Amino acid sequence: MATPDKTIAFIGLGVMGYPMALNLRKGLDKSHTILICDVSSDALERFQKDAEGHGPVEVIKNGYDAVQKADAVITMLPDSKVVKIVYLDSQTGILAGAHQAFTNASGAEKKGKLIMECGTIETSTILEVAKAVETSSVSQHLTFVDAPVSGGPMGAQDGTLAFMAGASNKEIWPTVKGYLSHMGNPSSIFLCGDIGSGTAFKVINNYLSAITSLAASEALNIGAKMGLNLELLTDVINVSGGQCWVTSKSNPVPGIQKNVPSSRDYEGGFRIELCAKVLGMGSQLAEMVGARTILDKPTLEAFGEAMHDDRYKGKDARVVYKWLNESKRE
Repeated sequence: MATPDKTIAFIGLGVMGYPMALNLRKGLDKSHTILICDVSSDALERFQKDAEGHGPVEVIKNGYDAVQKADAVITMLPDSKVVKIVYLDSQTGILAGAHQAFTNASGAEKKGKLIMECGTIETSTILEVAKAVETSSVSQHLTFVDAPVSGGPMGAQDGTLAFMAGASNKEIWPTVKGYLSHMGNPSSIFLCGDIGSGTAFKVINNYLSAITSLAASEALNIGAKMGLNLELLTDVINVSGGQCWVTSKSNPVPGIQKNVPSSRDYEGGFRIELCAKVLGMGSQLAEMVGARTILDKPTLEAFGEAMHDDRYKGKDARVVYKWLNESKRE
């Protein structure tokens, strides 16, 4: 068994977490051990097979075990409820495990530990966990970082994710970036400020992206109803004032771009349900800080109508173009 400084734990092997953890295992040299934890036994077994030949992999039960055995614990969790369980549960949580680890450790063994959440979680939850860390009996030994990702499943698989990190302890940033560089593009890994700022950056980015998805789809649907050449319209938009990520990188019109969700029946992208969720998180953040918003509510209503229709639910968020195109103007 590797020593804690050569051990990294990864909790959460979902659609994003699985390829992230696998790229981390492949990127680290074989002197490092990766500990993995997930509620799916199938994911754990599959990971061990996929990681064969790249270095040691061991299965652990929970965050309590993870933080005792590893000096770095990375989590990729789906929502606030799970984050609170993994970090704050008094029996199985990371903080409880850290308290036990440092209570039993000698002075020489009390090296600091990094704990980092990479999911897109409500800012209020990230700040709640941060406060729990800061007020714990072992706060001087722990650094909590929020580092949500952007890039979707394809970016996770390719190791080209962007990370937006928040850390109050800036001295640990080189270590943080070193781990994240195995999972993302080093030039797209940002230290955004103190704890919570990484999540705020991500939520604000997603807020804009969600609204842009609907706006671009509306514009292109106007062109479709006029019988215009949508490929040419896209080219004009992309060299003009309407250019955006949606029109240039994930066009919502089938056949305009290859290898994007719209050209494979809107499969394999950022599901409309998740897009609505993060847009809602942006609305909550705006309310929390007293920022006036106009476009979030009608966009959420549009997503809500589309994702409750069997023809569109579960699809990539850019399916709102198809929903618009197949709907009648009221």
